Amino acid sequence: MMVIIISCKTRFATTTEHYTAAPSTVAFERGKVLAFAVCAGCHYDHSVNKFIGTHIEDIPGIAGKVYSANLTHSKSNGIAPKYSDAEIKHLLKTGIAKDGRFLSYMLRPNMSEEDLNAIVVYLRSDDPAVSAADTTVGLTKLTLLGKTYMNMHASPVAYKQGVKTPSDSDPVALGYYLVDNLGCFHCHSKSLTKLNYLNPDQTPGYLAGGIKLKGEHGIDIVASNITPDKFTGIGNYTKEQFRAALIEGQAPDRSLKIPMPKFKMLKEPEIDAIYAYLQTVPAESHNVKR
Repeated sequence: MMVIIISCKTRFATTTEHYTAAPSTVAFERGKVLAFAVCAGCHYDHSVNKFIGTHIEDIPGIAGKVYSANLTHSKSNGIAPKYSDAEIKHLLKTGIAKDGRFLSYMLRPNMSEEDLNAIVVYLRSDDPAVSAADTTVGLTKLTLLGKTYMNMHASPVAYKQGVKTPSDSDPVALGYYLVDNLGCFHCHSKSLTKLNYLNPDQTPGYLAGGIKLKGEHGIDIVASNITPDKFTGIGNYTKEQFRAALIEGQAPDRSLKIPMPKFKMLKEPEIDAIYAYLQTVPAESHNVKR
C-alpha cells in the first residue's frame, strides 16, 4: 500500500504589528492608481463600478470555485472594516490573511512601504468604488483536489522590510518594480503555479507568454510573449506603440482583449519605465498561438 502524506498546515501566524496608515492627498491618489492596476483584475466588478469581488474563472473547475473578496466598507461582507491597517499590509507582503490562511495570489513581497501605505489609505477612503456595498458574489468552495493543491503549495514568505519604490531617474529599476507589483509576470510567464514571487525574473518562461486565461464570455485567451524577441515578442514595438498598447489596449497588429487591462491611470514615465525594463529582458523565441 502506498500512503501519500500531505501537509495539513493550513493556518499561519499573522501580524502583531501596531501600524496605522498615514493619509495624504498624494497617498490617496497613488493608492487609487495601485488599487485599479493591482487589485481590480480580481476584485473590481465593472457592472457596478465597485470593488465587490468577482468569480475567479481561471481556477480549473476540478479544483472548485473561488471568489475574490469584497474590498468595500461593507460591515457585513467587506474586508476593509474587518482588517486592521497592519493586517492588510501583512496580507499583501506575505500572503497570510487575518485568519491565518495563505492566499498565494495576493503576494506582493517586493512592494514598497510607501505603496502599501497608499493602498491602505485608498481602501479607507470615501472613494465611491470602495463605499459600502453589502453584497457577496459567491463563497469559495474548494474540492478535495483543490484543498490538497493549496496545502502542497502553501508557502508564505517572510515580511520583507525596508523596500522602497525606485525613482524615475532609474527607469529600468522602476520598470522591474512595476512588472513585479502590477503582476505582469504572473500572466505573461509559463505557468501560474510556478511563479517566483520573491525573484520574479527567475520564474520559468519569464515574460515569454503562453499561460491560458479566461477572457470575455469565457473564451480562452493565451498571454503574449512580451520579451524583446523581434519575431515572437515585442522587440519591434516603439515606445509610442507600447504606450498605446498599455493605455488604449491597441497593439500595432491587433486590439488587446480582456483580461489584459488598460493602464490609463499610470503616469507616462511609469509606462516608459516598463518599456525600458522590457528591453533589458533576454529575448525568448516563443511563438504564442492566439
